[in-house]
Amino acid sequence: MRSLVLGGVLVGLVVVAALLSFVWTPFDPVKVDATHRLLGFGASHWFGTDKFGRDVLSQIMVGARTTLYVGVVAVGIAAVIGTPLGILAGMSPRWLGEFVMRVNDLVLAFPALLLAIMFGAVFGADTLTAMVAIGIATIPSFARIARSGTLQVMSTEFVLAARAGGRSRPNIAVRHVLPNISGLLIVQASVSFAIAVLAEAALSFLGFGTRPPTPSWGRMLQESQELLTVHPRLALVPGIAIAVAVLGFNLLGDGLRDRLDPRLAARV
Repeated sequence: MRSLVLGGVLVGLVVVAALLSFVWTPFDPVKVDATHRLLGFGASHWFGTDKFGRDVLSQIMVGARTTLYVGVVAVGIAAVIGTPLGILAGMSPRWLGEFVMRVNDLVLAFPALLLAIMFGAVFGADTLTAMVAIGIATIPSFARIARSGTLQVMSTEFVLAARAGGRSRPNIAVRHVLPNISGLLIVQASVSFAIAVLAEAALSFLGFGTRPPTPSWGRMLQESQELLTVHPRLALVPGIAIAVAVLGFNLLGDGLRDRLDPRLAARV
């Protein structure tokens, strides 16, 4: 329960910052102001300014929006494609299920960062490319979870009764399988979101993610490297933001797992 609450609070902070940035930020996050370069923490600029005079807090707020945008789209792609594939593999004859999972393993062999770099080299490095690459790389995780859950559900008495009653496989998948594995998928989505946050930050740090001038936590880290010894706050602030988001989604996933898994819920 504590993991769920703490995870919800941390994720809530990121979501609130992202939503608030649509209507208000302390300063224009992309405005360059040479007269206010490298200001420290203060009443005017709470988190100071960077080497271009941009307000760090405003960049963090808009960067949260970018991070959530990438996470939602990437996890959405993975869930929409991976879940049906997993259910298909779990409900099909053994040979077909094994074939689907071997293809799944082939995709799993390509890490999200490597796939995104390859996509960036071919299609151009930007936020959209990063989202699609991260989403494709996450498909195998959803497919594995969905197949494992489907195999368990297919052996239950109510599914056997439905099959004996002449129910079609699509009908069983929609009415029985999907509702019973939704908890597993929700937990997987939360964990995958944390992975997507890290992947987007890493890609932006390497120059294969969000393009300037759109604020990104990863690029804020990259831009801070040359001033790390004299202005460590420039790396500390976005680093903490990334840590809060990743920790929040991981804790949220742990809490949801404890609540949605009846075997674990009985111990709470």
